[in-house]
Amino acid sequence: MNMSDFIPLPVPTIPENDELKDIKLSDEQEEKRNDVLAHFDKDDYRLPGEEKGELMDEEKMWLSDDCILRYLRASKWDASNAKQRLEDTLKWRREYGFYDGTLSPEHVEPEAVTGKEVLFGFDTKGRPGFYMIPSRQNTTETPRQLQYAVWMMERCIDLMGPGVESLDLLINFADRGKNPSLSTARTMLHIIQAHYPERLGLALIINVPMLVNAFFKLIMPFVDPVTRAKVKFNPRVVDDGFFSKDQLMKEWWDGDRDFVYDHAKYWPALVTMSDERRRRQLQRWRELGAKVGLKEWDMKTGWTPSTANVTTSGLISISEKRDPADIEPAVEAQLL
Repeated sequence: MNMSDFIPLPVPTIPENDELKDIKLSDEQEEKRNDVLAHFDKDDYRLPGEEKGELMDEEKMWLSDDCILRYLRASKWDASNAKQRLEDTLKWRREYGFYDGTLSPEHVEPEAVTGKEVLFGFDTKGRPGFYMIPSRQNTTETPRQLQYAVWMMERCIDLMGPGVESLDLLINFADRGKNPSLSTARTMLHIIQAHYPERLGLALIINVPMLVNAFFKLIMPFVDPVTRAKVKFNPRVVDDGFFSKDQLMKEWWDGDRDFVYDHAKYWPALVTMSDERRRRQLQRWRELGAKVGLKEWDMKTGWTPSTANVTTSGLISISEKRDPADIEPAVEAQLL
């Protein structure tokens, strides 16, 4: 008899991979990357229009080499546009409360108690699965609903191993799921497209009723063509090769994991797990020189080797070694 899962699955890592670690660029693309990097790496750089324009450590770490490349790709390699978009996002992150404690677990937790949004498992490319279950909606539409969705996307990023830059949305509209208003959906779509470019791997949507289907017909014209191609309605998630069964919820998705949302168990595990990974990444970033333009692969590797193995099948040669004293508490509970 399979045991139920109550907490996030261990974060997989991908072994040394030169193609993922050092992305090959053309000479022109390399020149544009260097242009954007030089703009933000100047000693006297200040964020325009901000009273405190000097970048904080968290912002410098966010401005990784991979981040610059994501914005360049989203800007079709227009360096000036990429610089402007990066500065817009830097300002937005400040205004949205990323660094002043506004966007905190305590603030968004009331949105989480029913398990309407859950991070669980990883697809066959190591991307975290972000489940959305609209039927579990427990609050009216307020700014906090959007803040919660943003907070959860940030936790997805925390749970991305080296070489992983995107997430999968798994949306289940069964049980009379309530869809958000068009204005809320457009606001969220703007946040994703403006401030999280290149972050969506797949959007897998099942049990779409007629009214929700009509809603998607209204919202899809606002979705850029690249993102639109990643949206799959009623996919066969395992047969199509997106997920292996041992990384997928059993209910509705045909996986092997009997996940049960118990807020008292899941929430502190997710918060602790993501906090610890961010702390380690910041520490590693400082060890690597504490500057703009470092590679995310390097920031996400080089942590203390260990004797404890966490192995998850169905992913790309995944294994991770950690010192028992350093194992994320949430993972440790899963191993015992």
